Amino acid sequence: MTKRVSNVLRIASVSYLNATPLIYGLDRDPAIKLLLEVPAKLIDLLRDDHADVALLPVIDYQRMEGLCVVPAGGIGSDGETLTVRIFSKTPIDEIQTLACDVESHTSVALAKIIFAEMYGIRPEFVPISERADSARLLIGDKVVCEEPVGFPHQLDLGAAWKKLTGLPFVFATWMTRVGIELGDLPTKLERAKHAGLQHVEELIEKYAIPLGWRGDLARQYLTTNLKFDVGEVQLRAIRLFHQLAQKHGIIEHAKELRVYAEHPYEGSRVC
Repeated sequence: MTKRVSNVLRIASVSYLNATPLIYGLDRDPAIKLLLEVPAKLIDLLRDDHADVALLPVIDYQRMEGLCVVPAGGIGSDGETLTVRIFSKTPIDEIQTLACDVESHTSVALAKIIFAEMYGIRPEFVPISERADSARLLIGDKVVCEEPVGFPHQLDLGAAWKKLTGLPFVFATWMTRVGIELGDLPTKLERAKHAGLQHVEELIEKYAIPLGWRGDLARQYLTTNLKFDVGEVQLRAIRLFHQLAQKHGIIEHAKELRVYAEHPYEGSRVC
């Protein structure tokens, strides 16, 4: 049964620099309520009906029933990410324990896949603590602005995925619940994305510089490292990621990827 959302649409997003082009201007739209949270908490907002659309980590699609991808935008890369990296005191293929930043479900799953597929190892994954961890998985602005020292071995997970598969990677994309009628929201999300990419300098001054980013590096990050479109090749990459997550026991079964009717790509099932 289709359910129309209320006049005010609730959009949940991360507060990282990498999401700012996707949500550009949405906070000024009286028909939209913008909610900002860390990636791991966004699924709860959607599950508990506190949000109509959320920028969910793509692994979370497999962890909640009744989700549907809204391919009006996402956060991805076609190689190096800069902000999703493993820092290690030992060579990557000798890592036995990895301390993880718990804010991202997708990055943790991707790390497990990369370890298994590229290095043939299965390190123990533990939460980051105050102790001196020998290997860490970090995500977000702090990777660049507060880069840890004393870790001579590093691995960018976006670059590793590209080397492994030849495909781009999608860390997060807009999702909704099956049966929700979004009206013109997908169009608004597309427009916000295009407007954000046309105002990169504004985003750098407003968000990147105060966080400690160098202007030139933030510009490279937003215009070169990050990819914000979700088309057929990105959907194919998401499906492969889910299949590999099943192969390595990260999820029990990879459900079919359902895509909102606004963008009926080949091979996708309309929600």
